[in-house]
Amino acid sequence: MVDVLGGAGGVLTEDEVIGFVRGSLAGAGLEGRSVCVIVPDATRSCPLPLLLRAVHGALDGRVSRLTILVALGTHAEMTPEQLREHLGADYPNVINHEWWKPDTFTELGTISSDRVGEISDEMLRDEVPVRLNRAVVEHDVALVVGPVFPHEVVGFSGGNKYFFPGVAGQEVIDLSHWLGALITSASIIGTPGTTPVRALIDEAAAMIPAEKLALSVVAQSGTDALHAIAFGDTISSWQAAAEISAQTHVRYVDHPVERVVSVMPSKYQDIWTAAKGFYKVEPIVADGGEVILYAPHVTQLAAMHPEIEEIGYHCRDYFLGQWDQFRDLHWGVLAHSTHLRGAGSWDPATGEHLRVRVTLATGIPEDVVRRANLGYLDPATVDLAAYDEDPGTLVIPNAGEILHRLV
Repeated sequence: MVDVLGGAGGVLTEDEVIGFVRGSLAGAGLEGRSVCVIVPDATRSCPLPLLLRAVHGALDGRVSRLTILVALGTHAEMTPEQLREHLGADYPNVINHEWWKPDTFTELGTISSDRVGEISDEMLRDEVPVRLNRAVVEHDVALVVGPVFPHEVVGFSGGNKYFFPGVAGQEVIDLSHWLGALITSASIIGTPGTTPVRALIDEAAAMIPAEKLALSVVAQSGTDALHAIAFGDTISSWQAAAEISAQTHVRYVDHPVERVVSVMPSKYQDIWTAAKGFYKVEPIVADGGEVILYAPHVTQLAAMHPEIEEIGYHCRDYFLGQWDQFRDLHWGVLAHSTHLRGAGSWDPATGEHLRVRVTLATGIPEDVVRRANLGYLDPATVDLAAYDEDPGTLVIPNAGEILHRLV
């Protein structure tokens, strides 16, 4: 059962959002129960202060315990000051997902190799232990509050993805991301319904003992407004929001473009997150074309994953063709590498052949960029107005959320 307010055609008022949240939670049977609210970090955009104000107003004094858990995945820890701004208030019982600490996790069980093979259509056949932030299982109810967008690993973000990888152990993160890499970002991004990666995530989430609910929102990209909000369990509410996201977060162009300049907003602080400026445009770039990630504020490839500097950025077949060399590295890092490099091939005699050039116009030193197998452009030389006038170039402001596809 899912309730939906709004749709692709308009935006909701604050009063509408608050009324829907409070009404939905009032009828959810939460009195006297403990509730863990799982929210995104600052790399995901939605009016989180408004949503949390409504959630807190609906639950404070009615539930036995209320905890807010920030789903970092493997992103950087948020400071108290950052959390205050991100959440909109100094709420009690706010915790980061401390993925770097072993005692953060509890074991939920194991997904068998046979089941992984079935889910992945035999692309993978690895048994995977399922570990989750213990705060989720120590509450009666897990309430996901966050946006749904087209996503390079799972198809559309949101729903159970806030558990895996949001507050999960490394094992499911690595397996799910590598499965997405095998399928390829261009093939899976914006795919409606249950993709193989989504099926793997749902399989892991089924082991969570808490009742799983979600307020899944469809944000108007670049603003603090919402197109829609859906409430229900983490699968049905996500499905409803994803259907609306597919109408609002996808732009179609009628021919391939030679160059895209993705202007990255400041919420993306390294290439690990700013790479979304490539994921969301790869499908529209002509063979041999170029994507420029323009982000002068970005000064490092991956703050929490420095190994990417050693591995560099390569297509999927580069790793598969030399699997013995790479198989013991974090598969999530390998997946990130392939997602930013896009489609290509590898041959032991002639090397790597890539469909699209990727150029960084950032604050990262040129030698670091080129060692990572990416092109370099001094951001001081970038003239966005000139690029905008070039008929062969598409400049995308506030890049990273809207998926671009060919008609």
